[in-house]
Amino acid sequence: MKYSCVELNDLPDEILLIIFKKLNNLEVLYSFQGFNERFNKIIHDSMFTSRLSFPQLSFKKCIKKFSSDIILNRFCSQILLTIRTKIKCLDLESESMRNILDAADYPNLYALGLYNIEEETAK
Repeated sequence: MKYSCVELNDLPDEILLIIFKKLNNLEVLYSFQGFNERFNKIIHDSMFTSRLSFPQLSFKKCIKKFSSDIILNRFCSQILLTIRTKIKCLDLESESMRNILDAADYPNLYALGLYNIEEETAK
């Protein structure tokens, strides 16, 4: 039996979309943003960018607070700026709300979900 070496970049766009749809869209954006021009085009599809749910960001569950701050900073300083016009819905929690809302203008945002937030903070 012969073994062949197939890399992720060798797969057709259709297969990559099938794979990426099975993953959390925030993780896809974080992991592949800036990887190459082709991947940027694929991950900027509306299926990954129209609704972002930060309370479900699984990175926070498995890494230290310091690392999650680095991830949030990258989202705010790089990723959100490139997809801000495609975002239609944001789900936020009090811990990251200010950073994400201050990171960019979201001209097409029509829904905002707030989770784990004090009433006074929401006001």
